Amino acid sequence: MAATLPAEPALSNAKDSGRPPERRHNTPWGDALFSVLAHSAAWLTLAILAGIIGSLIIGAMPAMREFGISFLWHSEWDPVQDHYGGLAMIYGTLATSTIALLIAVPVSFGIALFLTEMSPSWLKRPLGVAIELLAGVPSIVYGMWGLTVFGPILATYVEVPLQSAFGNVPVLGTLFSGPPVGIGILCAGIILAIMIIPFIASVMRDVFEVTPPMLKESAYGLGSTTWEVVYKVVLPFTKTGVIGGIMLGLGRALGETMAVTFVIGNQSQLSQLTLFNAANTITSVLANEFAEAEGLHRSALLYLALVLFVITFIVLSLAKMLLMRLQRNEGVRT
Repeated sequence: MAATLPAEPALSNAKDSGRPPERRHNTPWGDALFSVLAHSAAWLTLAILAGIIGSLIIGAMPAMREFGISFLWHSEWDPVQDHYGGLAMIYGTLATSTIALLIAVPVSFGIALFLTEMSPSWLKRPLGVAIELLAGVPSIVYGMWGLTVFGPILATYVEVPLQSAFGNVPVLGTLFSGPPVGIGILCAGIILAIMIIPFIASVMRDVFEVTPPMLKESAYGLGSTTWEVVYKVVLPFTKTGVIGGIMLGLGRALGETMAVTFVIGNQSQLSQLTLFNAANTITSVLANEFAEAEGLHRSALLYLALVLFVITFIVLSLAKMLLMRLQRNEGVRT
């Protein structure tokens, strides 16, 4: 007599019909709480941003009605007569940030390149830690050091020789004119460069290290030099992170207050476009005058703060557009 196989257990109705089992619609309370907290954090960020913009606009409204858009290109700043123009502060902000980027980006690129491609193993970690420690130094320390130590050195060994060498050159003579006392736009720009170098260098080093080693080893195997590997392999692979690091440094330079206040000279009049004269930035004039300002003076300072916010927004928007264009061009080449 043939042996009979044990009967298979009965399948559920859902399996018999070929349909997947129904998903549970009840969500655990932990997931619901996490979702509420995550959404609340996102909306809270937008609410804080909207509140800052709204408070700046409301506070700056009297100055906007009084001076209008001409506030941006008038350089007179006279709290006694209540005549205000923000050109001198806007120029100081853009000039010092530009000088800082022109110095910091090449130096940061060299630091990141050395740490990732050329540094011996015993030096890589101590040097990396030293770069990160520079980022943690308070800005007021940079300002005090710039005023008491770096300023006199800059005046003696940089500004005086520059005036002697280029004083009679038509354009450079004007650019390097002014009293060579070590306090002014050039000193502030160099101090800002020293402050943002650790941020840009750290980001560049981190993104350079994520480049697949196989790509670099293949390029070296084909006979490429270190510069060719960096230029043709590392930079195309990490361009988004590099630009992000530069924008991070630019944002720090635009918003820096105390260090610039110590070394820029705090002069709110735009006499001539020279690097040696004392000047002011938006943040330094806010730090110096906001506590004692009243009425239209306070409104003009808030107008300057709103202008700084708009400048930062424009810079970040241009950076985002540049990144999108690079990604689009990369897709076309692919």
